[in-house]
Amino acid sequence: MSSASSISPRRVALILLALVCAALPADRGRAEGAPFALTAQRDPDGTLRLAWRMAPGIHLYRDRISAATETGQAVPVATPPGHMEDDPNFGPTEIYRTHATATIAPGALAGVSRLVVRYQGCAERGICYPPARRTVDLATLAVQMPAATPAVAAAGWDPAPSAETVPLLPALTGLLPVLVVTFFGLGLLLAFTPCVLPMVPILAGMLAGSGPDQSPMRGRGFVLSATYALAMATAYAALGVAASWSGLNLQMALQTPVALSAMAAVFVVLGLASFGLFDLRLPAALTARFAGRPGGALGPVSGAAILGFTSALIVGPCVTPPLAAALLYVAQTGDIGRGAAALFALGLGMGLPLVLVGTFGTRLLPRSGPWLRVTNRIFGFVFLGLAVSLVGRAVPAPAALALWAALAIGGGVFAGAFDRLSPTDGAVRRLGKATGILAVVYGATLAVGAAAGQDDPLRPLAFTAGAQAPEAETVVHSTAELDAALAGNRGSGRPVLIAFSAAWCTACRTIERTVLADPAVREKLRGVTVIRADITAPGPPSEGLMRRFQVAGPPTLIFLDDRGSAEIAGTRSTGEVSAAEFRRVLDRLGA
Repeated sequence: MSSASSISPRRVALILLALVCAALPADRGRAEGAPFALTAQRDPDGTLRLAWRMAPGIHLYRDRISAATETGQAVPVATPPGHMEDDPNFGPTEIYRTHATATIAPGALAGVSRLVVRYQGCAERGICYPPARRTVDLATLAVQMPAATPAVAAAGWDPAPSAETVPLLPALTGLLPVLVVTFFGLGLLLAFTPCVLPMVPILAGMLAGSGPDQSPMRGRGFVLSATYALAMATAYAALGVAASWSGLNLQMALQTPVALSAMAAVFVVLGLASFGLFDLRLPAALTARFAGRPGGALGPVSGAAILGFTSALIVGPCVTPPLAAALLYVAQTGDIGRGAAALFALGLGMGLPLVLVGTFGTRLLPRSGPWLRVTNRIFGFVFLGLAVSLVGRAVPAPAALALWAALAIGGGVFAGAFDRLSPTDGAVRRLGKATGILAVVYGATLAVGAAAGQDDPLRPLAFTAGAQAPEAETVVHSTAELDAALAGNRGSGRPVLIAFSAAWCTACRTIERTVLADPAVREKLRGVTVIRADITAPGPPSEGLMRRFQVAGPPTLIFLDDRGSAEIAGTRSTGEVSAAEFRRVLDRLGA
């Protein structure tokens, strides 16, 4: 009998770590330091001279350099001609590489004590940094990061740092061992959140059906679960690389109908295989070639790596505070090495409990026999449920509810809802039939809800209760629509809540169902203007909304003042949040 011991865990770890190193670009020199460094000095005649030094591979746009007083009055800035280039972000424009200068005449600074300087640049790899704003103290010539003020922000919103991300930035910029340990610990804390829990049934189902004799062993369980966890960590490291090269969250980029359908098809195949329709194995010749002997473990190990990588990016696409901090750090600094290391450590921490479950939990799984067949059927329905959840992100909500109805009814049939019982049948058989009947009834209820246009599997008949309509909200898909909504709110005295969400974001739906629908929260939101930023469709409009507020992904909740020009400090929420925590934020706002 062959086992996973033919491929050592150390060998698997080296292979996957090599993949991470191969994903990192060779020109990591540009990752040193910030992308732009601004200094100010006075010439003998009183002219203020501004100087930028850019990291390798970074350029600054000439037409994006401007200056103003703290009250918002424009100050003329003289800049030398730049290099004309057909930029992929802004078309033909003048840029500066390695360094740039700008001068302001002494007469333009009469009576001005502090100058606000704005600029923007991009990296050669394609990432476009958010517009930057710095304050120059004209008495000391010190350059500082200013706090957002309505007068200065009126021409363009400038976000204040989030309370969730600021404490993590010192770890990202400190010593590398501290960074790795910090994010590994954060990953351990996140391992028990809804972002990781969907991985547990995937791993358990994979272990239940592993091995030539279909009976999992501890050694095989360790190798498969370790491979799964390392591949998951590699996927998070790839997020950092993608954020640096393209400025995008790779998880968002993979939430397309094509990617979701492809992953759903994988789970359908796994589900059907769990029912015994066919065996998922490599041909014996390939197995012998790569594993060294017939029946080797390469097939299951390769499958575990593929599932670990893809499930981390597609199955659980919710953003957490440490993940958001790392992605924003990489996107804004281009520091691929540190960002990828932080995210890899985060993924390892999230995967450690899965390794423990896979190693020691295999003893709890039944050996060959009738119980194993039942277990495989259960996990078959788990895989089919994951497929439905993925397809549900790409189809209308009532259609997704209909798919859940079909799955529930099918599960009830397999559980024995319509089987005939005999007087000699035991309690287990009768319990299975009762469970099957309940599943069929629930499935029929879901079908009725789907026919009525409902979208919540937990409340499929909500339309019959005359539920209170949710508070009115404005849905925007671009910065232009957002500006129009914010302009309509000015003068109302109502703070603004911008909720970033997407149809494929399961955590967003949880927040809508458990937090925003909470009666106490709804009452407090009566004095707040609610704007939902829908970033379901990847593309420039969604990217513009995220870049404007430095959002790594949904769910993210941001509060602005009544003018919509400045973020209210300490009120941003990233990732899952409870109703009690959100009520405390509203209390601080005085809502």
